[in-house]
Amino acid sequence: MSVRVLALVGSLRAGSHNRQLAEAAVKHAPEGVEIVIYEGLADIPFYNEDIDVEGSVPAAAAALREAAGQADGFLLFSPEYNGTITAVLKNAVDWLSRPYGAGALTGKPAAVIGTAYGQFGGLWAQDETRKTVGIAGANVLTEAVLSLSGSVVRFAELHPQDDAEVIEKLPAIIAQIVEAASVSA
Repeated sequence: MSVRVLALVGSLRAGSHNRQLAEAAVKHAPEGVEIVIYEGLADIPFYNEDIDVEGSVPAAAAALREAAGQADGFLLFSPEYNGTITAVLKNAVDWLSRPYGAGALTGKPAAVIGTAYGQFGGLWAQDETRKTVGIAGANVLTEAVLSLSGSVVRFAELHPQDDAEVIEKLPAIIAQIVEAASVSA
């Protein structure tokens, strides 16, 4: 059975270490698992119920919902901005949480990981992201945790895909998503 995991990266920066961590997930995914990094979060307007109307949902939001609908699970990469979740990631979750009770996240497994410059690796933002995704209806894998600290120094010359801790822990987190997806299928 092939499993499709949609990766949502909470940073739009070209040199984002969280984007690089998502690339590492693609590289280190176990056989039979397809990690798809969603390209297009920057194009999605801020969630507004007035524009979330059947037949006139903005194309960028509709494309996100379609991609999420095709996913068996989610892997969110959350940097930390001012101690919390980034606006781009929160906005994606808001769009995916609708329609209420039947959004694309509902009942599907989701893991939240990431890296940040601070000593806790973005843990606060990742905890907030887990809370948000859970309220939006996802089956949050609370034991699937990877918070990599000191990103600016740690990944100055080393791509996350070559980091020993990433190589060890990331495939296990992806395996947890796969296992949860097979249970919820």
